[in-house]
Amino acid sequence: MDQDSREQYRHFLLQSNVDSKLVEFREDGELRMVSIIDELQDGLSSVYTFFDPDTPGGSFGTYNILWQIDLCRRLDLPYLYLGYWIAQSRKMAYKIQFQPMQGLIDGRWQPVTG
Repeated sequence: MDQDSREQYRHFLLQSNVDSKLVEFREDGELRMVSIIDELQDGLSSVYTFFDPDTPGGSFGTYNILWQIDLCRRLDLPYLYLGYWIAQSRKMAYKIQFQPMQGLIDGRWQPVTG
């Protein structure tokens, strides 16, 4: 979404047929990360997360997934959908650490190990 227009942003994140939440994470009152999640009947779907990449030692993507796993447990939801994962993307590499993982491959949910 680095070069997307405001209209593309609105369409992708703000026009949804599900219950979407925008969650702010702050440290000492300062905004560190925003996570957009969809609440589904059987789980949470991680739509998009953004944060300040210049914060040293952040690991915000990993923190966000751990927070969402905990939220699923508190809401008694069996699944967390991590959204798109591209194996060659450095920005998405942290997602493969969370196992067991499945991906929708050829129309079927199948194990993904990286």
